[in-house]
Amino acid sequence: MSDRVPPIDALSAPVRLDLNSVMPLHSESPRTIYELITRSPASAAAIGAPERPPLTFGDLKQLAENTIKALNGRGLGRGDRVAIVLPNGPEMAAAFVAISCGAGTAPLNPAYRAEEFDFYLADLNAKALVVEAGSTSPALAVAGQRGIPILEIVVPAGAPAGSFTLLGTTGRDPVATGTAGPDDEALVLHTSGTTSRPKIVPLAQKNVCASARNIRTTLELSSTDRCLNIMPLFHIHGLIAAVLSSLGAGGSVHCTPGFNALKFFAWMEGIKPTWYTAVPTMHQAILSRAARNQETIAKSKLRFVRSSSASLPPQVMADLEKTFGAPVIESYGMTEAAHQMASNPLPPGARKPGSVGIAAGPEVRIMDDAGKLLGPGAIGEVVIRGDNVTAGYESNPKANAENFTNGWFRTGDQGRLDDAGYLTITGRLKEIINRGGEKISPREVDEVLLDHPAIAQVVTFGIPHDKLGEEVGAAVVLHENANATDQEIRAFAAKRLADFKVPHKIIVLKELPKGATGKVQRIGLAEKLGLTGAS
Repeated sequence: MSDRVPPIDALSAPVRLDLNSVMPLHSESPRTIYELITRSPASAAAIGAPERPPLTFGDLKQLAENTIKALNGRGLGRGDRVAIVLPNGPEMAAAFVAISCGAGTAPLNPAYRAEEFDFYLADLNAKALVVEAGSTSPALAVAGQRGIPILEIVVPAGAPAGSFTLLGTTGRDPVATGTAGPDDEALVLHTSGTTSRPKIVPLAQKNVCASARNIRTTLELSSTDRCLNIMPLFHIHGLIAAVLSSLGAGGSVHCTPGFNALKFFAWMEGIKPTWYTAVPTMHQAILSRAARNQETIAKSKLRFVRSSSASLPPQVMADLEKTFGAPVIESYGMTEAAHQMASNPLPPGARKPGSVGIAAGPEVRIMDDAGKLLGPGAIGEVVIRGDNVTAGYESNPKANAENFTNGWFRTGDQGRLDDAGYLTITGRLKEIINRGGEKISPREVDEVLLDHPAIAQVVTFGIPHDKLGEEVGAAVVLHENANATDQEIRAFAAKRLADFKVPHKIIVLKELPKGATGKVQRIGLAEKLGLTGAS
């Protein structure tokens, strides 16, 4: 199967993703989610799920119109925020699409505890909470205490994937706001809040539609594409890259109950996707089970595999391409950009391992601390601007002043552009390890350690140190039946890294600790692993 994909180090000329020439930014390009879902044949499949009949675009349009009417009848509409707490699956995807056609949506992680729900529901000023019928979520009690009306999604027996009706009352007078416009809020999410209070990121209809357009253009999505979604649907990656880009292309998205490496290949066999998108830790878990599923892989019809939301180690990219015989497209996204900012192109464009590709929608540049834009090769902060980028954080003038410079949004990522416009992320500015004044990129250490034959996964992080400020630590997961001591791993790293970059502490784990979206978070990892107070 490997002959289906050109080698990843092919020196073909890079294809600059000129989205305007492919998809003009005029009235024919949808600027609202309602427009986005009403342009495909009514009989075409839109939303699917394992072992469920699909919801067609005609059904989805009717569902959106019924939902707008139901919300308006309960006094909810444009300008109001509706929090959604639903498990992963087709109803979550359909609820996001349908509700956002007439109001702002605020998807929340169903795994939150009561204290977290209390913070987010209050911070969002949610006007209603949507849950599944029979839900036991702690969000219900929090909503009750705060006087937030609760609406329930009911799925009729035997209904197509994503079908639902909305039940419940709000006590509000009916409104007639109808379908949302381009400038109305479609989606509101919070930043991760790893080092500070989470910031509110409002995204307008035109922002999310622009990002969906950018992704479908980058990936050349069409009505024949079938996306297998394993990403959580309270996260921007799953909502925009999997759901909206698929629907905007007239293709279908098939929503699983959540990522499960043990079920992935059965889903692949049943759904026959042409692509899937995931974070690197998910790709690595899939690879760990690939040898047991060669027959399914041989029959697969993957046109490409997409990776985003965290850096993809070049070793993992190579293993994925060898396993599936399809190009792996690493992209670069974040919430404030309604997901996609840059992407490696499909063949015949060059895919550069270790690079997140070229600008794929917004303008992408490198800026120094003083606000000066830098040229190729210079390292600085990655900045962006474009129609997919949020207009600013809500009620946070300090953050807006710090993060916007002359119309450019500062991403907080450090990187450089090469002469061909390919962007390499050298680290998250807040994650750069400062060891006695020496600045160390955790990604550089990751990539060296992943070349050790016994290491399957790794995350490098800073450990507080009373004299140096920080010391280098690494948590690793070994391949099945492999063995390696921390001394052996350190000796291996010392052959390719300067002494100050070699991890001082190496911990072997059965599994790397991950956040709710499947990403490994470097910040705070030392504390989670009980490594604070090192000296």
